[in-house]
This record gives sequence, structure tokens and C-alpha cells, in this order.
Amino acid sequence: MQVHNADIAAVFEEIADLLELGDANPFRVRAYRNAARVVSGLSLDLAARLAEGAELPKLPGIGADLGGKIHEIAASGSCKLLAQLRSKFPSGITELLRLPGLGPKRVRALHDARIDSLEDLRRAARAGKLPALPGFGEKTTQRITHAAEAQLGTVRRFKLAVAAQYAEPLAKYLGATVAGSYRRMKDTVGDLDFLVVSGEPEKAVERFVRYAEVKEVLARGTTRSSARLACGIQADLRVVPPQSFGAALHYFTGSKSHNIAVRKLGIARGLKINEYGVWRGEKRIAG
Repeated sequence: MQVHNADIAAVFEEIADLLELGDANPFRVRAYRNAARVVSGLSLDLAARLAEGAELPKLPGIGADLGGKIHEIAASGSCKLLAQLRSKFPSGITELLRLPGLGPKRVRALHDARIDSLEDLRRAARAGKLPALPGFGEKTTQRITHAAEAQLGTVRRFKLAVAAQYAEPLAKYLGATVAGSYRRMKDTVGDLDFLVVSGEPEKAVERFVRYAEVKEVLARGTTRSSARLACGIQADLRVVPPQSFGAALHYFTGSKSHNIAVRKLGIARGLKINEYGVWRGEKRIAG
């Protein structure tokens, strides 16, 4: 599995959270947070550089110990220290640490109250138990409860810069164009939409599902497929013939409300609508 800078940074950030949750030395916590910040801001692909046999460049605040962990994460996607820290806490703690508004101090208060997952948090909130905990008032409780409900009911979203580290290599591998919210440059991305032009759609789908970072194939057809990547983001593939590319790119890039508006304009003008665009008879007049 290919490891991206975002994966290395995420490991360091989780280590910092778990160290702080365990009341570790603040300087050690800060070192891992700094490492996460430095790595996430790099344009250089660290894992690729190491795979080529090159040395790590000098990075601010990253010495031999953290450098060794970068080597370890680049090779395996994780490191022994993270596994050791995770073993000290219930598995749901990681979900809580990712929730907006919940830092390690509040998560520690939840853990002390035996609230160790998003579902535990939702049940405790409904029972009115949260305001009594340290660091939780009425407004904080409402905000965190809403965030938990949203997290339980929606897919995880990725910052655009993080999503790019997974989207661009897969697009290059497929010879695809990335559409959807990623192409619209939204601040966060819930999934990735790929458009491939091919006269042999089944081969394109087969190549997609065999991608090294595909963890789970969610759906598979003759011209489309969906899969979940190892990082957790969902990738959706659509294969179209050359003559449909422009209309399909417009359709799969536009938001739902935009596509509905365009469709209404076409219908109002008496145009026939196909799956991707606006047509009149056999002649396409708008994509």
C-alpha cells in the first residue's frame, strides 16, 4: 500500500493525542504535533523518496527518533508506538479524538466517565450526563452532541489538500479525470469521483478494483464501480465513451443543485435529456 505524507502526519497527530490523553510529558506531545504539521506541509513525497533509497531531508524539529518513525510508517503505514498507545485505550477513543470540539482533555473526562465511543457519547448526551463532566457546559454539550450526530450519520470528510494525495495518484494510475467536489475545489471532500474515457469499460473497472490502495469494493458494474480506499475515503469510477466525456464531466463535476437547475433550463427549452447532458434528437447542443 502506498503511504502518503497525510498518512504519516495522521499517525503523528494520533500519537500526540494519545500521549496527551495519557498525561505524557508536554514537550513530547508537542514534538509529535510539530512533526505532523511539518510533514503535512511538505510537497516532497517522503515515502516515495525513501523507497528510492534516498535519505530523509533535514526537517525542522525532526531528529533521529522521529526520522526513524517516518521510515517505519513509510514502510508499513503505522508504527509500534501507535499500536502500543492504542492498546491502552478502547478502540472508540480514536473516533472521539477526531470529533470537532473534543480535544484530549475533554476526551479524558469522557474516558473517566466510561464514555469511550461516539455511540457512548450520543447515549450520554441524551441522558443528560455530559454537562456534569469537567470542561462541559450546556453550549459545549450541544455543540459536541450535534457534531457526534453528524459524524454518526455522514461519511468522514477530508481536507482538499489531504484528498489530493490520494486523488492524484489514482487518477494517474487510471488515466482518469477527477470530477465532483474535488474538481470544484471545495474545502473538504467526502468522496472522489473519477471519469475514464474508454471503449473497453470492463477493463477500466477491473484496473480500478485492483488498485493497491483499494480496501473494499462497494459496488461493481460494467461501466461503474465504487470502492473504499485504505485511508477511508470512497472512490467512485464512471467509464464513458469519448462522445459523452464533455457532458459527463459537466454532470459529475456539478453539484446536485447545479445539475437540477441545468436540467430544468433544458426541459424549459423543450430539449431532450439524456444521462449526462442536454440533447436534441441525435445532435448534442449542450453538455
